[in-house]
Amino acid sequence: MVYKAKILVVDDDPDIVGAVSAVLEAHEYQVVSAPDGQQGLDRLREERPDLMILDLMMPRMDGFAVCKELLDPRWAKYHVPILIFSSVKGEASNRRYELETGLSLYADDYVEKPVDPHSLIERVENLLSSKRRG
Repeated sequence: MVYKAKILVVDDDPDIVGAVSAVLEAHEYQVVSAPDGQQGLDRLREERPDLMILDLMMPRMDGFAVCKELLDPRWAKYHVPILIFSSVKGEASNRRYELETGLSLYADDYVEKPVDPHSLIERVENLLSSKRRG
């Protein structure tokens, strides 16, 4: 049996989650989701996905807070590539994070919404193949 990667989609917009899930599932990826950062961290711990697609602007716990939390050594065993998927411009996101933490945004790739489905799959595949090599 061929293993298909499991991808965690963390976004508070159910339409976005549905659209991204449909694209990923059409390429035979397993998809799990969470509506906010706190539940996203819980799902990361429970599901052990191969990749996380993370929105930045969410209620309760946003993507910035998730990235900060994942820097804690207690999360090291749950390390996965992170694809930021947000309507916030990449430069603005990086600047906010740098001002808050003094660090660069902890993410492996950044895509602004909306994104072409083919581009999304290409980025997901690149991150997953990098994970396998690394």
